[in-house]
Amino acid sequence: MSQEPTSTPAPEGDDYLERRALRRGSAGWVLLTGLGVAYVVSGDYSGWNFGLAEGGFGGLAIAMVLMGAMYACMVFALAELSSILPTAGGGYGFARRALGPWGGFLTGTAILIEYVLAPAAIVIFIGDYVESLGLFGLESGWPMYLVCFAIFLGIHLWGVGEALRFSFVVTGIAVAALVVFALAALPDFSFAALDDIPVDASAAGSNSWLPFGLLGIWAAFPFGMWFFLGVEGVPLAAEETRDPARTLPKAIRWSMGILVVLAVVTFVAAAGARGSAAIQEAGNPLVEALQPDGEATTLSRIVNYAGLAGLVASFFSLIYAGSRQLFALSRAGYLPRFLSLTSRRKAPYLGLLVPGTIGFLLAAVSGNGARMLNIAVFGATISYALMSLSHIVLRRREPELPRPYRTPGGVLTSSVALVLACAALVATFLVDVTAALIALAVYVVAVGYFGLYSRKRLVAKAPEEEFAALAAAEAELARD
Repeated sequence: MSQEPTSTPAPEGDDYLERRALRRGSAGWVLLTGLGVAYVVSGDYSGWNFGLAEGGFGGLAIAMVLMGAMYACMVFALAELSSILPTAGGGYGFARRALGPWGGFLTGTAILIEYVLAPAAIVIFIGDYVESLGLFGLESGWPMYLVCFAIFLGIHLWGVGEALRFSFVVTGIAVAALVVFALAALPDFSFAALDDIPVDASAAGSNSWLPFGLLGIWAAFPFGMWFFLGVEGVPLAAEETRDPARTLPKAIRWSMGILVVLAVVTFVAAAGARGSAAIQEAGNPLVEALQPDGEATTLSRIVNYAGLAGLVASFFSLIYAGSRQLFALSRAGYLPRFLSLTSRRKAPYLGLLVPGTIGFLLAAVSGNGARMLNIAVFGATISYALMSLSHIVLRRREPELPRPYRTPGGVLTSSVALVLACAALVATFLVDVTAALIALAVYVVAVGYFGLYSRKRLVAKAPEEEFAALAAAEAELARD
């Protein structure tokens, strides 16, 4: 992909970036670690268990380990990249420097698909939770979705510091409840319950641990991702972070470490307490694991309410991530520039309202949360592959680039992430072909817009474009 600059001077004048400025220094590594966990924590409460129906306990366990390895390798690579280029562009900015404008756009679009579709799916799950809990007699439906988007968009519009602190508190509640769940499930734990799904004898390599054979491992990849999906969004807070070159790598590593522990504990405790067969299709697997006779207990109610807190935390933080990616792409001219304007409180108000409106309409019209999550996963896997490739390219092409943090293992680490991301991308077709095709259709429309219009109207003043232009100038000097 070409490294030649295609940017043009911004026509709005010298105040272009001033009208598109975020609030600097609003978050330290603790709040950012909370943000990384918040992106993901709802996945511990539901969704992952459907992977048991694809691969059984053994298949999902292997898938979780492999996808955990993919995320671990990728976040180490992202930690290095974010220390090099700490801007709101995140993955788009990294790919822009390494792979040129097309690489940056394709990466940013994939990230945007993930962070617009995921909140739309989660708000449906929030509605289902509220209805199942019988809170105030409310029912799941578009009025509930509208209220959720209105309240949480309002908090984001108030300011990033307030938003991150709110997210941190709600995430803390959800994480504490996962610990309570694991302790409550211990007395009923049984190894025999782990592999109680009937074996499909016609599947190649099938046994009690792999009831659907070796192919079941691959089919379970997208569900193994649900324990970690979204943690890569931490670098999107770069411009609102204190000392980002040091803070971001630390927050990314801590987030991933916490998520690995939560994933293992939740998965093993839930399957061992109730049995893999009993929870493989449950909408609320942790609650199901705590009430084997179908009777609600005090602990199951606590976990049920905490599950709602987990959904709120992920919904809230994913809205944040989507707004920052949209902000960065718009500021650089890849998307309409007016979308990156910020308010007096330094919040990208259109970057919040536009994807929020789209998410609400998708939830209200579709009502199919699982389908939208699968579309989000498809976009995510594309971005993972391109971000990992960006790390490899920058290590090879610019080995002398200052790196305040260096990825352990170097390109070997990011190469593992790249291979596993490609495998996960193919696996999405095994789970939901329709979702994959919808995501591809969105991609085609976006590529048409970029190729025919915005590619020649990029903004040279944008940080990510300046960073790429500097690389091109240095390469030109080297050739001379």
